Amino acid sequence: MSPRSWHPLAPSVLLDSRARRVTAVSAGVTTLLLGCGPQAQPPDQAPTASADTVTTPTAPTADADAATEPEPEVLAVLPPIAPSAEHPFSILDMLDVDRVSSPALSPDGTRVAYVLRETDMQANKGRTSLWIAALDGGEPRQLDRHPKGLSQPQWSPDAKHIFFLSSRAGTSQVFRIDADTGAVEQITNFPVGVGNLVLSRDASKLAVSAELHPDCPDLACNVTREAAQADTAATGVGYDRLFIRHWDTWKDHRRSQLLIADTSPGTERATIVTHGLDADVPSKPFGGAEEYVFTPDGRGVVFAARDAGGGPGEPWSTNFDLFFAPVDGAKPPVKLTTNPAWDTHPRFSPDGTQLAYVAMQRPGFEADRFRLMTAAWTGEGFEGEPRAVTEAWDRSVGGFEYAADGARVFAAVEDLGRKPLFAIDLSDGQATVVADLDHGTVGELAVGSEKLVITHHDLRHPAELFVVPSTGEGEATRLSHHNDELMARTKVGEPEQFEFVGHGGDTVYGWLVRPVGFDPDKDPNKRYPLAFLIHGGPQGSFGDKFHFRWNAQTYAGAGYATVMIDFHGSTGYGQAFTDSISGDWGGKPLEDLKLGLAHVLKANPWIDGDRACALGASYGGFMVNWIAGNWPERFRCLVNHDGIFDQRMMYYATEELWFPEWEQGGPEYEQSAAYARFNPANHVTDWQTPMLVVHGSLDYRVPVEQGLATFTALQRRGIESRFLHFPDENHWVLSPANSLQWHDEVLRWLAAHLGD
Repeated sequence: MSPRSWHPLAPSVLLDSRARRVTAVSAGVTTLLLGCGPQAQPPDQAPTASADTVTTPTAPTADADAATEPEPEVLAVLPPIAPSAEHPFSILDMLDVDRVSSPALSPDGTRVAYVLRETDMQANKGRTSLWIAALDGGEPRQLDRHPKGLSQPQWSPDAKHIFFLSSRAGTSQVFRIDADTGAVEQITNFPVGVGNLVLSRDASKLAVSAELHPDCPDLACNVTREAAQADTAATGVGYDRLFIRHWDTWKDHRRSQLLIADTSPGTERATIVTHGLDADVPSKPFGGAEEYVFTPDGRGVVFAARDAGGGPGEPWSTNFDLFFAPVDGAKPPVKLTTNPAWDTHPRFSPDGTQLAYVAMQRPGFEADRFRLMTAAWTGEGFEGEPRAVTEAWDRSVGGFEYAADGARVFAAVEDLGRKPLFAIDLSDGQATVVADLDHGTVGELAVGSEKLVITHHDLRHPAELFVVPSTGEGEATRLSHHNDELMARTKVGEPEQFEFVGHGGDTVYGWLVRPVGFDPDKDPNKRYPLAFLIHGGPQGSFGDKFHFRWNAQTYAGAGYATVMIDFHGSTGYGQAFTDSISGDWGGKPLEDLKLGLAHVLKANPWIDGDRACALGASYGGFMVNWIAGNWPERFRCLVNHDGIFDQRMMYYATEELWFPEWEQGGPEYEQSAAYARFNPANHVTDWQTPMLVVHGSLDYRVPVEQGLATFTALQRRGIESRFLHFPDENHWVLSPANSLQWHDEVLRWLAAHLGD
């Protein structure tokens, strides 16, 4: 089939939300829709669909080019298959995965509350519910479920209640539920919606964030201001400084501010403790409740913020500091740190005498190493200078939590393509892997006196809850089994980590996921096509994790060998390795990709290197464009999601300017040669490979014009190409329906070009 002649299809969709299948009505025929793999299968052997879905594009009929109005067809016409039928893992299964998150351990250490997210394809969104499980075993039970959802469960000190956020009252407010009976009562009744809940140690106070006008001293002022704006017919918004927009949102001059309130039911009043700061608390776009904490006595709060001070420099600054503010708002916030780089994630020791946090050293560099810091706490500030605990450990510590003894912290840290849980000794900075979790990825963490509860996932398994001894000895015990039934009826590819000699003789790591059904003993002559995935960041990693956008199993399930290489610039291999990509975007990384692919093909002759497609997003999309002009003969097809086409215009259109200024050595008008050095736009005359270009209009990180320019270059050059536009998506494709369409388009593109 020719991708040039594809036409989108909008079938009627018949949904059965728990039947774990999708049906669609098209041209009078009820069918099951499946993505297309490299080898077509007859209906009685084709894998079953697994999650509800919506509209997908389809291929035309064989004579579509000759028809005035092409009749669409589906890729497979299947009889309904029982949910228990075993089949290769697909995008439908990925959408059907229940997502376990937000574990909160009860103060007595006997139970854990957590959030479960299920995909509602009819509503095209996730549905969340509150669950509770006993650590000594037994079946977890659902404690609360509401159409408006919930998030961020936190226990009361007596272990009788769980506080959480929900929009069931119209706007997002704080609620409390009885952990035994399930009775719910509303705690806050603010005139504005709130988020990012944190409780004081005695749960007498709460901290939340809200979008407020920075010159308003209280909530009543904000209500009046919003009402006045709603009565204005004019829609123009004037700006005198950047940011104008950030990530996927145009700025409306409000700031995210920190509110403190009592936890009495029906609370309507709150104190804005960050009033007067020219900052967002938590930070945008991804900051959350991890950026602030109550002091041990509950009389103050410590938070991270980047105070612009009324100036224009916010978009080119990573100078986040820690501040202290009294909860009654009697005094303005006081800055605690003087570091000109990033300070965040404050946490107090159990005895309240120490404050720990993480800090970078280099201003303007968002991928610098986070060092674990500690400082003596006086009640309102530091005593003496903070101390770098992990100065000698060449790994970046992100989120962490204190151990009950106060002598250690626990942190999940990237390390050689995995993300184990480490215990870090605060006396000497020594880091030790906890229990047997030296594989996969540890996500979230809840700490008790004797046990830890974590979420853990890997390339073969979605996240579930595990219990780990806080001593670091013994084995992790599986606590939840929400996806066992789903995964039992899916076949997944076997992952293998490999290493090779990359640029400069450095050891470089990667992952190979074998296609589902790979059996050299059964068919030693069978060769499989290759999906070559390139991660974004560029300071990122394709590690041993279950990803919900770039999931290797969706390609393995479609019959592809899937290769992912952590090229120079990737994280988890030491800071020098991460630093090495800056100023060299198309140099060392491309060499690593070439050497890594050659290594994989030599070690695995069952992979057909002549049938290969390279796919990437963000920096990975940049690399796809760079490959198009600098390795044009290697791949049969390319997939570019939200990738950079022109480095020069990208600088002037993106929002977080600190990133390109660090990567290229300064602003474009000062470092034009650096921006031009690895600029895909300069190599369009060498392009020849068919490319699928995907972009979202709400992407303000890599604006949609970059994708449009890529597609224009391809079309003008006469190169086979297709543009997939999502008007309602940002840098990521998040809605279930759009995720399904994305994967359907991508797998069709691969199948069209990598067939026998």
